[in-house]
Amino acid sequence: MKIAIAITALAGACGAALAGPVVSDYEDLDEGFYGTEFNHNGVTYRNVNNQAGFYPDGEAFEAGDLSGEVVIENAGLLYNDFPEFGSPVNAMTFGGVLVPGENLSIGALSTVTMDLDTPANAASVQLAYYENGPWGGIVYQFDALLNGQVVASESFVIAGADGRDNIAFHTFNIDGVEFDSLNLYATLNGEFTAPRGMIDNLSITPIPAPASLVAFAGLAGMAARRRR
Repeated sequence: MKIAIAITALAGACGAALAGPVVSDYEDLDEGFYGTEFNHNGVTYRNVNNQAGFYPDGEAFEAGDLSGEVVIENAGLLYNDFPEFGSPVNAMTFGGVLVPGENLSIGALSTVTMDLDTPANAASVQLAYYENGPWGGIVYQFDALLNGQVVASESFVIAGADGRDNIAFHTFNIDGVEFDSLNLYATLNGEFTAPRGMIDNLSITPIPAPASLVAFAGLAGMAARRRR
């Protein structure tokens, strides 16, 4: 009976591990600044805007010129106008600007690293950004890494047109590889640059812990021998 209870409990734990993706929609957080390194929902956000590069107009910036703060914004007005993006009302952005209330600022997003507490085999994230105006031609890239080595990548080029810039959206997807970290960054002509970016609905699918599965198999074997 004790073995059966243990198996049931462990099966529940393993079932939770196999339950599917963990989604960060940031709704459990208050609007505000969260520092230059922030752990939430199994993800540590760090290395925010920590590279030297060039603004889209060609002016150089040094590492540290762009604020490296993680920011949670109440982006209610963005969701009102663009219901296809994320999940209201909070989103994560970066840099040194916060607009309290439902109004918002899409902050500078040159680089951000997302280290995972548990290795994963799938990830997706929605990105709001500005296109056209000065932003055309910038490449946003989303890399998955394992032990510091890139194992998968997705990128797109921001559209460019004369006239006023406007908000646009992209969903990055990584699937079918094991990784323990993600990098999201922007380049222009091969150099880091500083467009505006805001993320929501970061979805991570953890890989079940092998030790838990081995323990479950061992207890199951014990139960079988006990029955015999």
